[in-house]
Amino acid sequence: MRLQLALNVSNLERAVAYYSRLFGVAPHKRKPGYANFAIDDPALKLVLFEKPEAKERLNHLGVEVFDEASLDASIDRVQSSDLAATRRSTSVCCHAEQDKIWSVAPDGERWEFYRIVDDAPERKSTACCA
Repeated sequence: MRLQLALNVSNLERAVAYYSRLFGVAPHKRKPGYANFAIDDPALKLVLFEKPEAKERLNHLGVEVFDEASLDASIDRVQSSDLAATRRSTSVCCHAEQDKIWSVAPDGERWEFYRIVDDAPERKSTACCA
């Protein structure tokens, strides 16, 4: 399991250069207007969306799990606590096919609990996370 921090950045190239040096790793995935880092230490998935016009720099937060049982347990907890904002779904989002559920915190922060099903889907990605 690792936490996810998704940020809206004003300049993707500058942000990628900064975070590559900060965490000592290259991006796991790069697409136009998008980059993500799969960092082992600390366990973090850092996602960058190039959105210079964004009013907020925080895009969303998440928890990435690596197996279906962990996702099932997370989804059961969110649903049984009446915290689910969406139903469980599988979709192509952020350049990967993901199985997920969303929750919204009291102050509006969006959280996703997800598992990547296919990290390189052939279908065109949608902007569901952005």
